[in-house]
Amino acid sequence: MFTHGIDLPGFASYPLLETEDGRALIQRYLKDMIALGDASGTGVILESPTWVANRDRGAAIGYSPEQLKQLNQQAIALMAELRAEAGDVPTIISANIGPRVDAYAPKDQMNADEAERYHSEQISALAETEIDIVSGYTLAYSTEAIGIVRAAQRFGLPVVIAFTVETDGRLPTGVPLEIAISEVDAATDEYAAYFMINCAHPDHFASILEDRPWIQRVMGIVANASRCSHAELDEAKALDDGDPVELGKQLSDIRHRFPHIRVFGGCCGTDMRHMKQIADASNAMRPKV
Repeated sequence: MFTHGIDLPGFASYPLLETEDGRALIQRYLKDMIALGDASGTGVILESPTWVANRDRGAAIGYSPEQLKQLNQQAIALMAELRAEAGDVPTIISANIGPRVDAYAPKDQMNADEAERYHSEQISALAETEIDIVSGYTLAYSTEAIGIVRAAQRFGLPVVIAFTVETDGRLPTGVPLEIAISEVDAATDEYAAYFMINCAHPDHFASILEDRPWIQRVMGIVANASRCSHAELDEAKALDDGDPVELGKQLSDIRHRFPHIRVFGGCCGTDMRHMKQIADASNAMRPKV
């Protein structure tokens, strides 16, 4: 979006759904992802432009709960249309749920019951659509993740939890990733389909990935191209797009170490150049048949 000169108020992309040009931009991005999946012989998980399309984050940029419900549902309708055109490319529609407050600096933390009530509002709207899974992205503490998992379970939906980590591999709250995952699993009877890491460069978390039982619950990585810390990203005035080839190689190395990790994508600073490198590098690790 940065390369298109698009302003995203509050880091929200769902306002793009309100204009013809914005919808066309979202459609082009989704079509590019499906085309990459087709060319690579892989499945595609399409993330909806509904990250932080929740009550508090929406109110901060002028959206009412009624408007948010409509935009959440419009986003999935648009994606369902594109999937219907995708033919034989295996395509999953993921309803993307963001945190209630700034994930980089979560000063006010909900308990699990509060988080379940809060996120149920957005999930209930999405449950009326053609989504396949709910994905809680860029989460910074376990009780919010527990609430999202429980809310998804209430509506009979599969759910994925993606935690973000700082440059030391710990969540922004200082909690080790292993502990956060174990807390969510213990509180939800392991209902989450799997866990992911997102919004961090491989250099920030590669050292914490260990061949221990908890790592089997981590099945996806959506990495930053930028090595910047979250604080640096917040203050950045220019795009740091890193090195697409290097990023693809780093994620390929992780897949080599942990073959069960099979979902890969790009977060801050990435575009289709990075995605192609990620797909090419990952394909190089696939067993030959």
